[in-house]
Parts: sequence; structure tokens; C-alpha cells
Amino acid sequence: MQSNYCVLPTAHCLLPTVVMRRPERVADIIREEISQIVGYELEDPRLTMVTVTDVRLSAGGKDAQVFVTVAGNEKEHELALAALRHAAPYVRKQLTLSLNLPRTPEIHFVRDKVEEAGERVDSLLQQIAQEPERKDGG
Repeated sequence: MQSNYCVLPTAHCLLPTVVMRRPERVADIIREEISQIVGYELEDPRLTMVTVTDVRLSAGGKDAQVFVTVAGNEKEHELALAALRHAAPYVRKQLTLSLNLPRTPEIHFVRDKVEEAGERVDSLLQQIAQEPERKDGG
């Protein structure tokens, strides 16, 4: 059994060590590279407020789901995802040129709804926190 703690007898020994498996490292490198490509190489005005949040590789590494968030309304989300899907072959080609991978995965852009769900939960919690104030005051 492998421990997540270092075994050296030093003061920082109790800090957990980061042990990433290869697919996770590759996904992280791909995320960083796609962030650079989307942020600096694609000159589409629909992509100005796009953030790449996560990349998940399929089991064989043939496909990569690239999760993105877009600042703006629903229409801006749709336009940005359409632009990203159109640019996916170019992004894949740039990945091939910049990364030394045995096989460059197919890129599939997906809307990341985790942040939106978190904002909704925060909003609901604020509403709940205000309820006692309304009952006490009214």
C-alpha cells in the first residue's frame, strides 16, 4: 500500500504529496495548452470570455472532453461553444505541434456547469439566510 505522505524525517513530512497518474498529468498539460491556444491564438470575438476549467481523457486517450465556462448570458454561451466546436480541429492540430504525445486526442468542448450550480446554491443559501430576518421583522 502506497502512502500519500512523505517518508523523510523532516518538518514538512506531514504534508500530503501530490501523486498524479500519467493520464491526469497529460490532461492537465492539455488543459494548459488549450487555455493558451484559446486565449492567445484564436482571434474570434465570441471567445473573449472563455475559460478552460478541466480536461478529461477517455480510457484509451482517443478523446478529450474540454470543459469551459463563458462569462455572459445564455446566448453568449451558445455562440462561444459553437465557435469552439468549429475551432476544435485547429486546436487539435496545434496540440499535435506543441506536445510530444503518441496520439493527440479528439477535442470535444463541453460547457462546465459546476460553477453555475455553485452560484445557484450560493443564491439559495442567501435567500434562506434572509428568511428569518423577514419573519422577525414582519
